[in-house]
Amino acid sequence: MSKIKIFSLGGLDENGKNMYVVEVDKDIFIFDCGLKYASGNMLGIDYIIPDFTYLVKNKKRIKGLFITHGHYENMGATQDLLSVIPNLKVYATKFTKYVLMEMGVNKDNIVEIKAHKKLNFGHVSIFPLSVNHSAPDAVMYVINTKDGAICYTGDFIFDPSMMGAYDMDLGKIAYIGKLGVLCLLSESVFSENIGHTSPNHKLEDVFKKAIKDSKGRIMFMVLPTHLYTIQEIFNASSNTHRKLVIMGKRLQNMINFGLNNGYLNIQEDILGDLTNINDNNAILLICDDKASPYQAMSKIYNGYDKFIHLKSSDTIVFSEPRYDSNEKLLVKLENDLSEVGCEIVNIPSDKIIVQHASSEDLMLMLKLMRPKYYMPVKGEYRYMVGNADLANSLGIPKENIILKQNGEVVLFQDGELKESTDKIKVNDCLIDGKSSDDVGELVIKDREMLSENGIVLISATISKQDKVLLVGPEVTTRGFIYIKDSLDMIAEIKKISLNIIERNITPTYVDYNKIKTEIRDELSYYLYGETECKPMIIAVVQEV
Repeated sequence: MSKIKIFSLGGLDENGKNMYVVEVDKDIFIFDCGLKYASGNMLGIDYIIPDFTYLVKNKKRIKGLFITHGHYENMGATQDLLSVIPNLKVYATKFTKYVLMEMGVNKDNIVEIKAHKKLNFGHVSIFPLSVNHSAPDAVMYVINTKDGAICYTGDFIFDPSMMGAYDMDLGKIAYIGKLGVLCLLSESVFSENIGHTSPNHKLEDVFKKAIKDSKGRIMFMVLPTHLYTIQEIFNASSNTHRKLVIMGKRLQNMINFGLNNGYLNIQEDILGDLTNINDNNAILLICDDKASPYQAMSKIYNGYDKFIHLKSSDTIVFSEPRYDSNEKLLVKLENDLSEVGCEIVNIPSDKIIVQHASSEDLMLMLKLMRPKYYMPVKGEYRYMVGNADLANSLGIPKENIILKQNGEVVLFQDGELKESTDKIKVNDCLIDGKSSDDVGELVIKDREMLSENGIVLISATISKQDKVLLVGPEVTTRGFIYIKDSLDMIAEIKKISLNIIERNITPTYVDYNKIKTEIRDELSYYLYGETECKPMIIAVVQEV
């Protein structure tokens, strides 16, 4: 019998940053290693990754990292993890491997796997199963243990019409269910959506109508790893007597890989090149980036793109997911484009561009797998609760449904759920730019203070030999007050600072630390009384 622990380092009660750990006795298996993009109020933070402290401390026990599919929410932090555990083996299917390498992961770290080919790790085996999703080669994982299987679905939907690299093997999923599933970890993002996600994820007719209605050039904004959407744009563009131009090296590389490996197919005579960009009937495929949403179109609108210049006859199709965090940015951009005269096309509200399991999909997966225990993962807590309610409605007892937060440990012993008070310490790691170091909460608080209240700098120079004030105190402000309009306040700031400096100077000793502390304290009190603001106050006192 095995002792099994399951916990999350990210992904519970949040969208993105998915990372789930399964410990079977002494062996550690990691599933997904995603990032979460920062919202607009994160003050310069680009993205957020899980806290790897526990994994670094136990790196000798880790058997591998297993990625479900090539979307950044599930694999975007892999390079960050490898920077602290360089020898870690990453198991990924062919397309996911390509996306990882595009992100900078060394190919020597990656073990390419195929769906339905078992991986053995002593008394534990890992079995990847193909699932329907918008990224090709997406898989779920089955961890076979002595006490039964632990299954993690990743992202999935049920759509029998999706074939090839997007196909799903329902027979094998049902077979796993018959063998006995101890615990199923299933996504929750769309648990409140009634019915199946399919066929609402099919957008080819939407794209065909946009192309047909367009009186001039049409531009499709896409995310590079959403190959299913790109294929639908290809299909909609066929037989339209328009030339399709793929813009940007990154998108071109992704599409070339897709075409060469059978993930995409296209009617070759519709492909154009840069000479077709300004054709009135051209179709432009433009790559966007979730890290900087709508940046490509903003660049075009502001006239910074060296190839594309907007025309009033252009039609813009935002064929990418809309997120609450960037809704204001999109609305502003749409207003700007409308002023130019462009036609704006958005995905209809009854259609879905991101492919997650809705309520009927989740219940069908439960029926096929028939788990003894059920653990909703991936998504905000209300979605996890909705997922749990679906399981309960199918007859799974509430005591067998596991709702946890990041870091809380689920313990199975001899195939039974046990009470556990263990908790892994987890924090968000905030990444700014290309640095892999955590920025930290204190830096964010400083940035918040600077953005809201500005800064006041007090500078003075004291003679090292004579112990007398030579220069200052001088006052410099940024983002707090305009000096020329606040001369009385500046004079008072200088007066307070001068008094503090003079009373801490003796003929033999200058207490620089006390000067700086008292300047911060007394000026904070004075400035709040005058302005109800709390600027950052920095005192620089030097001696010469």
